Amino acid sequence: MRMTATARLTPIGLVGSAVVCACTGCASVPPGRSAVDGIDFEGVRSVSSSDLEAKMATTPSPKFLGLAQGFVYDYELFDPFVFQRDLERIERYYRAQGYYEARARAGRVLEVYDRHVQLEVVVEEGRPVLVGDVRVNGIDALPDALRRTVERAVASSGLTRGRRFEETPFSAAEWRVQRALEDEGYAFARVERHAEVDLPHHTAAVTFDVTPDEPATFGPITVRGLGQLPEDPVRRALDIRQGQRFSASALDSAQQALLDLGVFSSAAVTPVRADPPPADRVVPIVVDVSPTRLRTVRLGGGLELDVIKTDLHALAGWTNQNFLGGMRRFDVDFRPGAVLYPTRLPELQQPREVLPEERFRVSLQQPGFIEARTQGYLHGAFNIYPLLITPNVDPQAPVVGYREALGAAGVSRTFWKLYADLSYNVQYNSPFAYLNETPQVAALQPAFITYVDLRTTFDLRDSKLHPHEGFLLGDELQIAGGVLPGEAQDIRVQPQVRAYVPIGHATFATRATTGLLFPTSYSSVPPPGVMWGTPEYDAWAARDQQLVYFRGFFSGGPSSNRGYPVYGVGPHGLVPFLTPSIATRQVQTECVPNTPTFDPARCVQPLGGLTMWELSGELRVPITAQFEEATFCDASDVESGEATYVFGRPHLSCGVGLRYETPVGPIRLDVAYRIPALNPQPGDVDYPGDILGLPIGVAFGIGEAY
Repeated sequence: MRMTATARLTPIGLVGSAVVCACTGCASVPPGRSAVDGIDFEGVRSVSSSDLEAKMATTPSPKFLGLAQGFVYDYELFDPFVFQRDLERIERYYRAQGYYEARARAGRVLEVYDRHVQLEVVVEEGRPVLVGDVRVNGIDALPDALRRTVERAVASSGLTRGRRFEETPFSAAEWRVQRALEDEGYAFARVERHAEVDLPHHTAAVTFDVTPDEPATFGPITVRGLGQLPEDPVRRALDIRQGQRFSASALDSAQQALLDLGVFSSAAVTPVRADPPPADRVVPIVVDVSPTRLRTVRLGGGLELDVIKTDLHALAGWTNQNFLGGMRRFDVDFRPGAVLYPTRLPELQQPREVLPEERFRVSLQQPGFIEARTQGYLHGAFNIYPLLITPNVDPQAPVVGYREALGAAGVSRTFWKLYADLSYNVQYNSPFAYLNETPQVAALQPAFITYVDLRTTFDLRDSKLHPHEGFLLGDELQIAGGVLPGEAQDIRVQPQVRAYVPIGHATFATRATTGLLFPTSYSSVPPPGVMWGTPEYDAWAARDQQLVYFRGFFSGGPSSNRGYPVYGVGPHGLVPFLTPSIATRQVQTECVPNTPTFDPARCVQPLGGLTMWELSGELRVPITAQFEEATFCDASDVESGEATYVFGRPHLSCGVGLRYETPVGPIRLDVAYRIPALNPQPGDVDYPGDILGLPIGVAFGIGEAY
């Protein structure tokens, strides 16, 4: 079986590289040395060739944007002595996987062209060593439940008869046995592992010798490194009492609770175990913390440029992480800005109007609210912004804006890997006209919405900013109205799942989500018999359609379907307060799709829907420590009906992107191509338009899409 780590350069690729080098300059191979173009593996069947390549110091020369070697990046040079040590590393890796007789040797060293070589590694894996007898000694005197827990800890690590004997499960089993004992109070337990490998029979007898000792309790707690911070909130967050039975899980939870306070850059909760154990089996605890900067001032600005709008804004903020003592966190953020209307991609028209906007937010968080690990919070915001939801521009159309007041009171708590947040929210939106006020805009009434919001997240990813493996389950449930005041009465739910699979250094990431909205006090479609241009239609839109904008689902944008702008996927149609007055006869003659008179700027706007689904997949491949390339596909749909799923036109878009690493997450640029057969076509009411004459979307953002 032959596995190839990299592809060889074709003659066309060589010509392309030569052109690039001639135009821009590139690295060269020193005389007497050879550059490594790629590495082939022969005989690799039971492990991944990418895992073997990760163990080697000899690596193929990197390619700029996956195309050209020696451009931007230096060549990787071949060193036969380093290559020989790489073969030894491969053999050690195989041994750790249970292949004690594996041998690795150098195969052909093929010169692809002048001073460029392709290497070959030939592997003879041999038979694997299998797990034979597994014994756990020293647990007979333990309680039956704990004894069974210890035995399950060994089995769950993969050490069962007949399975391949690997070092990682072997060491993991030792840790799990130790952990199971410590969680039940046996702080001074000792676990030693042994393995006798019988190479002629290819079996390994595994033994764990356990010395449980006696149950222990927590002793006095010493907190160090607080500086001027109060100690009481720290002890409350620890939630450990002197005399309580020892538990390793309790220590881990206490350490995470200190970090969740947001005041410490690092926190360590360490048990002090004497050797030999004291007669009273008391374990003192030492807590070491490093406070962050308690007061922070933020000043900055930014530019938002996409197919919907161009936005210039400043940013000013202040944070106090010990507000009025007690480690309360107080945040104030103010973002004044201006929308240059109608400047947007791709035409970048000259701005005719400047639409002022602002976002103001204040937040207070109280740790240890109600009980030790629960955080209470109050959030408030006041925003003024234009409602721009389509890339189409009609100079006669009104531009509706909103003065928005938001308030929330809630509690949040972490239970191991489960995060829960429950809040009561109030929202008040008062409409006005930035430009071209019409009777339909004047008829808009303020919207007052209240709802209970429950958000839960079960996160088993290895990293929040740079996940490489694991998964995340999340859900948001909102109940609006009912016994609560407010115009909207509905149930809104949006579950999601994200999964991350390592493929060597690369990561395959996928996300699936759906949204369901069940309104009882409004509708996403006009009542039967109510036609466009009638007062009844205007009255329905002024209330119900406005509520759909606040409560309904949209799809598209940098964190959704990247082939479409924000709000781009979903039902489109006539909206009186966003569309100039069009008589009924004009609708019937001028707003018919695929006719010469059809003008999407005058005839259609995104409407939002009651049912949404999204599905995305992405392969992230690191290029350097700072750059990463991503190849992705996104699909989504939004429908106006309740629990209505349509998969015939999935709005599938695929593309590539680049990420540049920063301390706050990667800055990313994605370009997505909409697959024509699976998307709206030119002339359809929901066709999002072209960029540079192509059915593509450009998305820019900070942080991964998911």
